[in-house]
This record gives sequence, C-alpha cells and structure tokens, in this order.
Amino acid sequence: MKPVRVGCSGWAYKEWRGSFYPEKLPQRSWLAHYATAFDTVEVNSTFYNLPSEKTVNTWLEQTPTDFRFTVKASRYITHIKRLNSPERYVERFLSSIEPLRKADRLEAILWQLPPSFKRNDERLDAALGVIGERAPGRHAVEVRNESWFTKDVYELLRSRGAALVITDDPDFPFVKRELTTDWTYVRFHGGGRGGGRGDYTARELATWRRRIAAWRRRTEVIAYFNNTADGPAALNARTLAAGLS
Repeated sequence: MKPVRVGCSGWAYKEWRGSFYPEKLPQRSWLAHYATAFDTVEVNSTFYNLPSEKTVNTWLEQTPTDFRFTVKASRYITHIKRLNSPERYVERFLSSIEPLRKADRLEAILWQLPPSFKRNDERLDAALGVIGERAPGRHAVEVRNESWFTKDVYELLRSRGAALVITDDPDFPFVKRELTTDWTYVRFHGGGRGGGRGDYTARELATWRRRIAAWRRRTEVIAYFNNTADGPAALNARTLAAGLS
C-alpha cells in the first residue's frame, strides 16, 4: 500500500476551542497541538497574504521534522492574473515559502482556479511549465469549471506531472475522480449532500475510505478537510485517518 496523509485546511479556528483544542490552550500553541494529531496541513492563508520568513520558520519550529505543509498559491496568480505571465509573479510567492522547501517540509503546492475560469489548455500548460521549472516538486491543480474535465486536460496534467485535485463539494457535482500522476490530492469541502460545509456522516467517510484504500494500491494519497466551520473538519479527518492506518 502506498502512503497516505490526512489533515485539515488550516488550524487556527476559534470554533475548535473546546472540541479539538483544550479550552485554556493559548492560540500560539495550536499548531503544535494540531501536529500531535496529524502529520500534514494545508495552509490556506497563503492564498490571501504571503507569509513572512519569521512566520514560516515558526511553523517549522512548532512541528516535528516529519510533518509536511501543503501551501495554497496566491490568489493574485490564480484569480486576478488567471495564470497570465506566471514568470512575473510566481517567483515572489515561491520566495515566501522558501524555508519550507529548504527544510524539505513542503508536501505540495495547490493551484486553485476560480469557477469563472473556463478551460484554456494553452495558458495552463504555459503556467505549469514555468511553475515546474522554478519549483520542481508536487503541484496540484483544482479546477472548478466543468469545461476542464476532459481527456485532453487530464493528459496535459500527466505530461506536466501535476495532480488533478479531486474535490468533494456539493457545489461542484461535475468533478471527476481522475488520477493524473503517481500521487493524488483530495479536498473535502463538506458532507451531507444538501449543500454547505457540513459534517461528514459515517457512511460518507466509509465510502471515501474504500476509494482511498483502492487508490493506494497504485498511488500515494494526500487529503485535507476544508469543512472547518463549527469544527467538523478535525473530527472527520481523524475518523478517516484512523480507518486507513
């Protein structure tokens, strides 16, 4: 069986106090506590603001050496510039997470495209070429417009060694579970098929456990729960991980 890592999309949620974090645990100790339960985290804050070197070094200091960070790329690149002229903007983002790369603690970089961004193979291919040249390693692309889900796009991602993110989200029912490299990336946005960012049921988690177990026969899996409102993400992640060990 190939390795699997399961975590959450961030750790600094006040809703988790009392359920996941002890009531009196100071917020500055939350990441260290999180790392006692999980071996990876998806950092979403980098989508909105580039972290300082001091901040990234603090993340490293508060987690064990086998703990891995996946970082969400700046929205300026994916949502504002929409992958245009990536050579002008990628370098600044990469420099902000350089301590993770130097410490070999970077799991992957997540490139999330907005729902309004329709299929553009040429632009995606050019961007992945620049990204791969400047930052060799794991890159995952989350597309949220139905036009992207075609065989040609899957082959493009395979040629660039990039993973298509398997998104579980009631708002995007058209997402396909396609494996495009020797590892795959799953994002859980919310259970309960009625919509929202709710808790996953035991049945839903069991279904995903079977899928991941099947994939692990041939590919490594990393998965993050993004249903962080009101705290179900940490419980869901621990429940899923426990059944995969």
